[in-house]
Amino acid sequence: MSTEEGYETPEPVRFDSKIAVLLRDDLESWQRLNVTAFLVSGLGSARPELVGEPYEDGDGTRYLPMFRQPVLVFEGTKELLMAAHGRALGRGLPLAVFTSDLFATGNDRDNRAAVRAVATAELDLVGIALHGPRNAVDKVLKGARMHP
Repeated sequence: MSTEEGYETPEPVRFDSKIAVLLRDDLESWQRLNVTAFLVSGLGSARPELVGEPYEDGDGTRYLPMFRQPVLVFEGTKELLMAAHGRALGRGLPLAVFTSDLFATGNDRDNRAAVRAVATAELDLVGIALHGPRNAVDKVLKGARMHP
């Protein structure tokens, strides 16, 4: 612990796992935001242990809990995204996908039907989200760059 102005501050937390989103580099800004939001919701529901406690402000107003660790956002080409998808599946990592077809649907039922209608190798992926051990996620994302 370090001391700062008379207060003890805890050392930074280093997580042994990583939450990451990989987006295709040719998306519009609104698409990047939309895809990221949808993808991380999948991880939060599948991995409840990633979600921390509810927040509360100084007046006692309560807010929803969020992930306990940062979400890192990367970008890459369509080819890199497909390769990362294959590596994530091969490692058995929890994975959420967003395909280009989902931009034309308007509800959860149609979203799931759009993904179900396409074979794994033929998915037109625009984003994936995954969680796993740091080194495994790093290997899956090899070649991706941090989103600007």
